[in-house]
Amino acid sequence: MSSASQVTLGSVVSLWRYPVKSMMGEELNAVQVVEGGLVGDRAYALLDPSTGKVASAKNPRKWAGLFDFRAAFLDVPRAGQPIPPVRLTLPDGATVTSGEADLNGVLSRALGREVRFVSAAPEKPTLEEYWPNMEELDHQDTVTDESMPSGTFFDLAEVHLLSTATIERLQKSYPEGRFEARRFRPNIMVEPASGAEGFVENAWIGHTLAIGPEVRLSITGPCPRCVMPTLAQGDLPKDQGILRTALRQNEGRVGVYAKVLGGGTIRRGDAISMSD
Repeated sequence: MSSASQVTLGSVVSLWRYPVKSMMGEELNAVQVVEGGLVGDRAYALLDPSTGKVASAKNPRKWAGLFDFRAAFLDVPRAGQPIPPVRLTLPDGATVTSGEADLNGVLSRALGREVRFVSAAPEKPTLEEYWPNMEELDHQDTVTDESMPSGTFFDLAEVHLLSTATIERLQKSYPEGRFEARRFRPNIMVEPASGAEGFVENAWIGHTLAIGPEVRLSITGPCPRCVMPTLAQGDLPKDQGILRTALRQNEGRVGVYAKVLGGGTIRRGDAISMSD
């Protein structure tokens, strides 16, 4: 890309990785990015042995308790090397590592439902998604089965970006709500340049973003929201107004998804630019 074709968008303000799907994750200062996404992101998940489906907080009627768990790697994951084990902090504050013999039993008892801790995704993974009773949604007060990318624990794509401008726009539209990045589980939070406001990510779709000197991402589409951002997370309260506001302000889209074109290391503070 020539410098003449680039538009400066802003910079990386925070980075997040989620070692276990639907559990709380890790905020990072730097992270390696490869063809499959951030190294270690959604490396593990829980499976429901009764259905073969991936456990996800997208169905809070069954898996809301997952947001009370936190996962952190015991060592730094590195590209081309085996994924290291994780330490899991349970809702009661106790900890367990992924290498322990009775891990499945510990997690099953903590969740009140039998689960298996896995590192390999099914060839055709699926999860259950609950749709709350909102008139703006195509489905209402029902649970659907949703397909995931083959052999992964991702919902739709491997990298998720979100701007502080979008968070601020939603907050202004619904001052009573608490719009914080962790509600939306992004990988890369972007601070826009030049005071850009509104849903700035919409303009990135179909373009290539350069992050720092190495990483290149193709922005593939918007990130449609479900019930997950409305759920209680730590000190964030349950609030269906979060989703309702996103639906009314930007058709339920909060952030964008991306595919990795070129890998490398992303660091907090890295500049971000866009090209065709």
